[in-house]
Amino acid sequence: MSTRGTPLDTLAAEVDRLPAVLRADLRSGDWLLVTTRNSVYSLCLLDDGTYQVAGGWFDRNGDSPQRVGVNGCTFGGRAIKSDVVAAPGLFLEFENRVTTTRIQEARVLRGDAALPH
Repeated sequence: MSTRGTPLDTLAAEVDRLPAVLRADLRSGDWLLVTTRNSVYSLCLLDDGTYQVAGGWFDRNGDSPQRVGVNGCTFGGRAIKSDVVAAPGLFLEFENRVTTTRIQEARVLRGDAALPH
């Protein structure tokens, strides 16, 4: 019997080592800035779990800002990691089936962070 995992197990283990932004780590009012190979997206988490999204595809199609859910992230295939909102090297997939180009950077800006006076 082989001790090697399936290709999907291997991909899942790789995701666990990425500096990912997890859905469980975000709070309502938090902002996520996602830089992809081709675009920049801003996402603000709303009380109902959807996001107000602007940038990238949404700007190009005249749909910014748009309220939309996030399905999770993929390696470019059909397998999706639904607990990951963004991670470098992955592709962010929105609920409307729009998928970004490969993520270069993801930064969280806390909605409740005190502003300097």
